[in-house]
Amino acid sequence: MNTKLTFTEKKDTRSGFGVGLLEAGQANDQVVGLCADLIGSLKMGDFKKNFPERFFQVGIAEANMVGLAAGLTIGGKIPFTGTFANFATGRVYDQIRQSVAYSGKNVKICASHAGLTLGEDGATHQILEDIGMMKMLPHMTVVVPCDYEQTRLATKAVAEHNGPVYLRFGRPKWPIFTSPNADFKIGKADKLIEGSDVTIIATGHMVWKAIEAEAILAEKGISAEIINMHTIKPLDEMAIIASVSKTKCVVTAEEHQYNGGLGESVARVLAQELPSPQEFIAVKDSFGESGTPDQLLEKYGLGTNHIVEAAQKAIQRKG
Repeated sequence: MNTKLTFTEKKDTRSGFGVGLLEAGQANDQVVGLCADLIGSLKMGDFKKNFPERFFQVGIAEANMVGLAAGLTIGGKIPFTGTFANFATGRVYDQIRQSVAYSGKNVKICASHAGLTLGEDGATHQILEDIGMMKMLPHMTVVVPCDYEQTRLATKAVAEHNGPVYLRFGRPKWPIFTSPNADFKIGKADKLIEGSDVTIIATGHMVWKAIEAEAILAEKGISAEIINMHTIKPLDEMAIIASVSKTKCVVTAEEHQYNGGLGESVARVLAQELPSPQEFIAVKDSFGESGTPDQLLEKYGLGTNHIVEAAQKAIQRKG
């Protein structure tokens, strides 16, 4: 845990996935890759180059890719499927539900270009419902890492996890603040900054926005605790309860719909165990549009200052 976090450089999280997949393949010869005609976009080229006999280019046939992956698990393989998040979930939900989740197959559904930060490709590609879709499936684990290094580490951890996983990452270059040697555990949240006045629980790209917000809040004399909830399911309920027991209020921040995402999962825990004021930073029941990542985050209420304002409101609500 750090008291002050800064970033070293910016890299896209999809590149972290590409490196992590290669390392997972080097560590275990049962790891195989499948891609739906997006090798460059998913950064799967190095895996294909090093393990051509363990890589399958299925073309623009995502439903078939999921079925192939499920079948490969029967022979002991650990398949990683790669495509854009919109195609990885919305286009093939039936196949994921029936062939992977219901059947308990050890398939890793790896989804790039998720959320508003996909940017200029616009609303048709900016899926904002995928976390909700995946977390509601029985047996499905949902992981949303925050930067390049954590995506690399998460990919390797996913390879060692037995069972279906949805791994969500993105397109833009984003600040790296995770140590290359950090300990990544599925289902175990990372407390990044200790605080006492408000808890900010963020996931994915929004973790860095939360860190930026903490610095602004500190200048205002407000102590914010920052938690990186990189696993949406299984949720680290103990981390939530421990933090909010101290701060008495919480803000959740995610690059996803207001409905069905991290915020609702946290709200369920608090409603059952520790009713507390909660503010939600998320897209408010809307599709996105074309624009740069930062433009879109600001327009849809996911900017740094939006988190600051939400934290102040949550503190006021607790009295």
